[in-house]
Amino acid sequence: MDNNLKLLYKKKIVPSMVENFGYQSVEQVPKLVKISINKGLGKFLKNSKELERSLKEIAIITGQQPKKNKARKSIAGFKIREGLFVGGSVTLRNNQMYNFLSKLIHIALPGTRDFRGIKLSGFDNNGNYNLGLEEQLMFPEISYDDITQSHGLDIAFVTSAKTNKEALTLLQGFGMPFKIL
Repeated sequence: MDNNLKLLYKKKIVPSMVENFGYQSVEQVPKLVKISINKGLGKFLKNSKELERSLKEIAIITGQQPKKNKARKSIAGFKIREGLFVGGSVTLRNNQMYNFLSKLIHIALPGTRDFRGIKLSGFDNNGNYNLGLEEQLMFPEISYDDITQSHGLDIAFVTSAKTNKEALTLLQGFGMPFKIL
């Protein structure tokens, strides 16, 4: 599946963006550099079994073993101590990145009930896009029976684009279903 998106990028997205943005070289066309997926534990920080379940779910969804994230400093209001495990994260590149993107675009997002597109407000003015998902059940690998707690995922699409418009055009070229007003 990942080869389809790579081929789409080379054959359609690059020529289209060269035409639309007037790049002098195909090397100037923005690329999708990586996809970072982060999952925090929230109110289940003290539960080590929940941490292991969350890490296992990330591994199942992405096909890559996640890294455990520790708190860098103590925050009394949230009852977080420095060094406490607060979640897990994965950085996807190359084939795994395109596999995940394809699964997200073609299976997970369209399978969500009452889905009308993702918001445009996730751009950071540096050509990157951040998407927050409310629950992990949208991915077909996750079984409803195996879930004890519903956790969200934060997904960051890091591109080499310089502007939000370039990043939007790139991600739309891949088929990201943005909600256009």
